[in-house]
Amino acid sequence: MSKNIVVVESPAKAKTIEKYLGKDYKVLATYGHVRDLEPKEGAVDPEHGYAMRYEAIERNEKHVRAIENALKKATALYLATDPDREGEAISWHLLELLREHGMLDEREVHRVAFYEITRRAIQEAIEHPRTLSQDLVNAQQARRALDYLVGFNLSPLLWKKLSTGLSAGRVQSPALRMIVEREREIEAFVPREYWTIEADVARDEASFLARLAEYRGRKVEQFSFEDEASAAEARRRLLAAAGGDEHRAGQLRVQGIERKQRKRNPAAPFTTSTLQQEASRKLGFTARRTMMTAQRLYEGVDTDEGTVGLITYMRTDSVNLAREAVDELRDFIAKRFGSENLPEQPRTFKTKARNAQEAHEGIRPTSVLRTPESLKPYLNPDQFKLYSLIWKRTVACQMVHAVFDMVALDLVPVVDPQIGRFRATGSTLVKPGFIAVYQEGQDDVKDEEAAKALPAVSEGDVLDLQSIRAEQHFTEPPPRYTEASLVKALEEYGIGRPSTYASIIETLRNKYCEMDGKRFVPTDVGRAVSDFLTNHFARYVDYDFTAHLEDELDEISRGERDWLKVLDEFWYPFKELVEEKEQSVSRDDLSRQLGVDPKSGKPVSVRMGRYGPFVQIGTRDDEDKPKFAGLRPGQKMDTITLEEALELFKLPRQLGETPEGEPVSVSIGRYGPYVKYGNKFASIRDDDPYTITLERALEIIREKKEADANRVIQDFPEAGIQVLNGRYGPYITDRQKNARVPKDRDPKSLTLAECQELLAKAPQRGRRGKAAAKKKAAKAPAKKKKAAKKAAGGRKKAAKKKAGKKKRAARKGNGQQPADSAGTTAPDAVATPDGSPVAGRPGDSAS
Repeated sequence: MSKNIVVVESPAKAKTIEKYLGKDYKVLATYGHVRDLEPKEGAVDPEHGYAMRYEAIERNEKHVRAIENALKKATALYLATDPDREGEAISWHLLELLREHGMLDEREVHRVAFYEITRRAIQEAIEHPRTLSQDLVNAQQARRALDYLVGFNLSPLLWKKLSTGLSAGRVQSPALRMIVEREREIEAFVPREYWTIEADVARDEASFLARLAEYRGRKVEQFSFEDEASAAEARRRLLAAAGGDEHRAGQLRVQGIERKQRKRNPAAPFTTSTLQQEASRKLGFTARRTMMTAQRLYEGVDTDEGTVGLITYMRTDSVNLAREAVDELRDFIAKRFGSENLPEQPRTFKTKARNAQEAHEGIRPTSVLRTPESLKPYLNPDQFKLYSLIWKRTVACQMVHAVFDMVALDLVPVVDPQIGRFRATGSTLVKPGFIAVYQEGQDDVKDEEAAKALPAVSEGDVLDLQSIRAEQHFTEPPPRYTEASLVKALEEYGIGRPSTYASIIETLRNKYCEMDGKRFVPTDVGRAVSDFLTNHFARYVDYDFTAHLEDELDEISRGERDWLKVLDEFWYPFKELVEEKEQSVSRDDLSRQLGVDPKSGKPVSVRMGRYGPFVQIGTRDDEDKPKFAGLRPGQKMDTITLEEALELFKLPRQLGETPEGEPVSVSIGRYGPYVKYGNKFASIRDDDPYTITLERALEIIREKKEADANRVIQDFPEAGIQVLNGRYGPYITDRQKNARVPKDRDPKSLTLAECQELLAKAPQRGRRGKAAAKKKAAKAPAKKKKAAKKAAGGRKKAAKKKAGKKKRAARKGNGQQPADSAGTTAPDAVATPDGSPVAGRPGDSAS
């Protein structure tokens, strides 16, 4: 048994490290976090010094036991988790568990940190261990406590005031606010017309573009020409001044030539944030995909050298590079690209990000000698793309700048040079430098240096004017956020940590936004949540406040602030505000009033409910129950008008009757639009319930009846047994059990006795034979233990639930049962859009 136990987070990392340390070291993985806060109220107790109740993460308990078993015969424990706050916290939690289990007696405990998984880095870390940093642990505990206190207090408030299943987060909510505010800017944007005047100019075989820069002694600005008339008049005058007309363009003279060189420097090495941005721009990767791929490259990939960590630690704000790495890069550049592409001194970069901290290096290859092409056989496509991006950016950052020759020509009409001046610009890349390897992508920006080269001319030369064009344009609203631009904005504001952006963006995509291509568009739910928090918790979604909180967490990690005082300053004002809003804000306060229904004289409003946005006519205080109607696809809470809202109440529409005399109507229920015939339902898939005709509805009904008829092979109503066609073939059912029809039997020939026999042998629905029963039996002791632990809480919840049911039953008995769709009673009671009892459509089972 090994004398030294080394603990890391992942098995891939463990495999790579173990081969570097030899037989005296055993490397084991925790498989991530080993403890977390109990997922229930009271896990953080502000009244007792923010005592935090942790519980072991069940899925990783076996890995902790493996570490404990290995430690029994070992003399030293090396905690080698990631070199950041999160890694420090994982080591601390593991240490606490081991201490509770009495596993640390007389054993040395060391904390080791490394930023790349190479033989040299690992051995150096083992030779120079340190103690666990309590400051880093406190910073992580403070962050976790803040996230918990925000989530466990704001989220339930959102459930009460808006809709169940919603969440608020310390960083997530300001990020959502950014997206919603940008969308409102776009919606409020009023395009402004403007015109540009351009000339197509030729010299010999070469043609180029020149823009009007000065007209009648004034500099041409964006809005110098705001309509077609003024632009057309200017064009006519310029043509005449050039000696041309509508049939012949005329000539321009070269009045001046301006030449200069422009240098462009390479971008800094990647940080977590810039890697996410660039992978989004160039590779189309989401932040999560980028981080998962980078994690694998860091932890190690099997190559001809064995398992090798290919990049340095990928959670970092630093743009520094180790001296050894720079030396290797400079040597590689000189040999591969020539000494002329190597600057005299190594390039250094300064971190721009606010709150820069964490690891001490930017993201780079562990060895530049491992070129992307040499590793291609060992990498999957995502790994190859991301490694290539990191390798090229790192090499480029130590190369010479690129040099462009910039030329500007001032051109005036030959007949009347005072009328105006055109300017043409061009550029030529004369020294590629780093661009030969890599060029950084940009968001929504036009590259000035992309202009084409101009032909050689001299001052005084006369050039042919091919045409003068006046073109109409309109100003454009600001662009919606992409993942790349959102990450950039969050980092610039200092909101959150780049290592958490991937999970935040995932939540925004899944719950509060739709994607228009690669751009975020907030849903009505996202808007409602953001508006509620911005209007009632403005301080806590304020960008500066959130960034200041990050500053304070950084101060805790450096030992400059007491983490408990930081929590006090946040918690008590926040708690008071939550309690005040719980009492003072009602659902009606969160609705948007549209006007008055002309038929009933009752108010019409749009609001958010459990199943999405809906329009309501009337209020809960009215003698008659309110009417509800869900919004149609494409309609938005912010923009729907009173007229559009009233259109929604045309449902249900009575269309007529079936040939058998069954009344036919259409409406929209909880599961979407449907046709009702008699007491049965058929879902509407591709038709609009507001415009569907009786003929089309009868087609849908016929298709539904045919499907139902084809589904039943045999029916034994006296025994409650049917033989049906199912998705996976024919089967027998009595609604309690399902039994397969033997392959050698025709299902049409089965007798009732045979069906009963097959059902008797079939397992209960929801169980899968002996294996399931065995698995259930194995879990029984654990479940029993958990049940005992939660018994008191369970009884309390049951009592509350029972009381709630009584209240709901009382409401129902008093006639407080709103209507389906636009006010008519549907067959089964489900819920109103905001979650209270309502009669609604039974669901797709009836379809």
